Amino acid sequence: MVTETLALWRDAERCYRVVTARDSRFDGQFIMAVRTTGIYCRPSCPASTPKVKNVRFFPTSAAAQANGFRACRRCLPDAVPGSPDWNVRADLAARAMRLISDGTVEREGVPGLARRLGYSERQLGRVLTAELGAGPLALARAHRAHSARLLIEMSGLPLTDVAFAAGFSSVRQFNETIREVFATTPSQLRAFAASRRGRHGDGGGTRLSLRLPFRPPFDAAGLLRFFAAHAVPGVEEVTSVSYARTLRLAHGTGVVRLTPEPDHVRCELLLADLRDLGSAVSRVRRLLDLDADPAAVTRVLGADPALAPVVEAVPGIRVPGTVDGEELVLRALLDDRVPASLGEEIPGEWGVTRLFPTAAQVAAVLPDHAGIDALADGRLDVHVGRDAADLREELLACPGIDPSTADYVLMRVLGAPDVLLAEDAAIWRGAEALGVAPDSLAERARAWTPWCSYAGRYLRQAAAGLS
Repeated sequence: MVTETLALWRDAERCYRVVTARDSRFDGQFIMAVRTTGIYCRPSCPASTPKVKNVRFFPTSAAAQANGFRACRRCLPDAVPGSPDWNVRADLAARAMRLISDGTVEREGVPGLARRLGYSERQLGRVLTAELGAGPLALARAHRAHSARLLIEMSGLPLTDVAFAAGFSSVRQFNETIREVFATTPSQLRAFAASRRGRHGDGGGTRLSLRLPFRPPFDAAGLLRFFAAHAVPGVEEVTSVSYARTLRLAHGTGVVRLTPEPDHVRCELLLADLRDLGSAVSRVRRLLDLDADPAAVTRVLGADPALAPVVEAVPGIRVPGTVDGEELVLRALLDDRVPASLGEEIPGEWGVTRLFPTAAQVAAVLPDHAGIDALADGRLDVHVGRDAADLREELLACPGIDPSTADYVLMRVLGAPDVLLAEDAAIWRGAEALGVAPDSLAERARAWTPWCSYAGRYLRQAAAGLS
């Protein structure tokens, strides 16, 4: 089933059936390009379905752009949930996509991307072109274009400021890219967006309000309960309808408030430096697991007679991610008992005004803690582009990190979908509540692959009596 999903864009006949049905569940999983118009679309585009002989399918927007196609202004193919493949897959292409979406190429260039992945630039380019239809520069260019479109449509920033905030090296490069990708100028794109659906930003420069799409159903209540149970005062604030927190980003700080709505998550951002927009949005999407494919999860887990009742009762469950790998490891090591007062105060709103402390700040008051020391001096590097096996090995080499903690880090930092924390007491209680012998979980998990992380969330729901 997983292999079939990953190869979907190569199956032209199946893709065309999806396009004919305008099935929105596949938005973000592949791109349709129309030879006669030179436009690429999401599968559910409401425009008339082109003839099969006139369409091509690509795995990414960047691949379509590299082949000379421009984005449809009607269906906005870049404004869809990302492909769930980047979490299911643990290969080089998936790791690279996670880093590119986090803005690594803008900050460190292709050499920095290759270095983080442990490959040469040439090897990396070959693999990405073969797997995704475009090299790292083209993929990063598509990411910059998407960030620029958000700023053009959602803010009142001068377009010159938008160019540099989105990561372009010059206004000329910015103008050329917008024309090539969207077949219009930046000023026309802003005017078109305003007339089409109105602006969502308030024009304050550092303040933006965005709509983050997801594939329904979406268990927002479960995420809010999870965040409330683990919130660090001053760093996070959870209400019955929203979650707010501070962000430590590459160019500055940020504050975000997330409010789930029926068909999107409203994301209000305050950024010290708008160059961090793309990275902030990417991290928030990973935090909420917004690129998940709940239909695929339900097909597998709902087939288990023991899990079926809770899967039906709590549709669209998500596995919480994290906005910062170092922070997640610190919280795991200290069981969420991290003094928020160690972090710096920043201008904020919504009850959050303090950054989560760095490993160096924690190490200064908790000396001789091997795991924290390894984070503080860089021996343990936790980021979204890490190879899962290598990161797990490094985690286990740190005193104080057992296999269960290492797996927990992989699940939340890398978005690994197939991790079952079989030793977790809550998961054992949930298994017992559903009539599953806890000592049989490892064997039963074979049928839950590749969605064991989601199975664990359902078992915890059962333990809490929320099924």
